[in-house]
Amino acid sequence: MIKIRLSRGGRKNIPYYRILATNHTSPRDSKFLEKLGTYNPLLADSDEKRVSINKERVEYWLSVGAKPTEKVAKFLMALGVKGAEKYQPKFAPKTKGSNLKKKALEKLEKIKEAAQKSEEALAA
Repeated sequence: MIKIRLSRGGRKNIPYYRILATNHTSPRDSKFLEKLGTYNPLLADSDEKRVSINKERVEYWLSVGAKPTEKVAKFLMALGVKGAEKYQPKFAPKTKGSNLKKKALEKLEKIKEAAQKSEEALAA
């Protein structure tokens, strides 16, 4: 299966990514089938050079059956590439904070129940 994914370049603390079409079993920075674009996370969000993609080639690879990773799918959606909408993540990823809130609410309920039981025991 072919994947459209990022390959890291640059140097320490200065990342630079290439957007590649590659075999899904190959390591991140190994051989690739075709270079489709670049991504420089250090540039401002409004900068046109932050993400540059060859739309025609990406559309070709998507038509052949290549699947983009989540990050690349976000780039493709933002740039309006045909066929990218079906790879949009369906659910927001779970965050650590949402799990912590659930656990805190459960603890609070247990404490309230224990307090009610102790009040009932004292009243009886």
